[in-house]
Amino acid sequence: MNPAISAPLCQAPDPEIRSPKIDFPAGAVDCHAHVCGPAKQFPYAPERIYTPPNATLEQYEALLSMLRVDRAVLVQPSVYGTDNRAMLAALNSNPQKFRGVAVISSNPQEITDTELEALHHAGVRGLRCNIVDIADQSASLPLQALRHLAQRIKAFGWHLELLMHVNEYPDLATVFDQFPVDLVFGHFGYTHAKYGVADKGFQGLLTLLREQKAWVKMTGPYRICDSNLPYLDMRPFNDAVISANPKQLVWGTDWPHVMVKKQMPHDADLSDLFGSWVSDASLRKSILLDNPCILYDFPALEPLARKISH
Repeated sequence: MNPAISAPLCQAPDPEIRSPKIDFPAGAVDCHAHVCGPAKQFPYAPERIYTPPNATLEQYEALLSMLRVDRAVLVQPSVYGTDNRAMLAALNSNPQKFRGVAVISSNPQEITDTELEALHHAGVRGLRCNIVDIADQSASLPLQALRHLAQRIKAFGWHLELLMHVNEYPDLATVFDQFPVDLVFGHFGYTHAKYGVADKGFQGLLTLLREQKAWVKMTGPYRICDSNLPYLDMRPFNDAVISANPKQLVWGTDWPHVMVKKQMPHDADLSDLFGSWVSDASLRKSILLDNPCILYDFPALEPLARKISH
């Protein structure tokens, strides 16, 4: 099948130039964003399920400037498979400003320890594992493969970022007990709001949070509810993770919001939504600055201040 037919073009992010009302602290980190393209320079994988519009590093840096956010974590998008070149080029452009989360093959023969070390020097601090597609096939989690990856990256101090629907794993806390490295769960655990915070899988995630065995990305509320802004049915999930352990939370834009099939949110509005959900200034600083510096090994803030992006 022609990839252009099987991988439809995504809706582009809102291009309006508009800054949020929230005042981000100096050195704040957007912990979840993607760079896509230019496609001619960094071609997408033929087996992808969507085609993003070009969302280049230059466009993303303009977004950060508009939001007044100084640093960022670039996460390898699925459209590139294990080809991390676009993300690595972005990291190389400003090593103090960017960190990365890469995707590699689970086959140990396809990447050497020397290559992992090179990724670390480039600014990679974690690996992303997309296991959403296996959950509906009556298959168990690929724990052996995940543990193998964890053992390989443990010496670097990296984490595993899991894109999974936690509601499909009611024994989540037991499954990931005594895991070799930190775990990071994207999009509030990627459980749809209709399942509620009492869902066993989400409660398992809260247990991992309380026990400091997991981190949660407060990202993409529009992905896991049926409503548009202000995503009122997602507020209980926000409050639940904060109550469980605010020291294990990070925030991100999820730019360029690929595969959004409803109203495209503006990043200024998403930023202000976070500000309204996390109104305490000290807590907001922890989520936007202190926690990301720990998880992603950013350099000390003092020498950087606001000069790093403006």
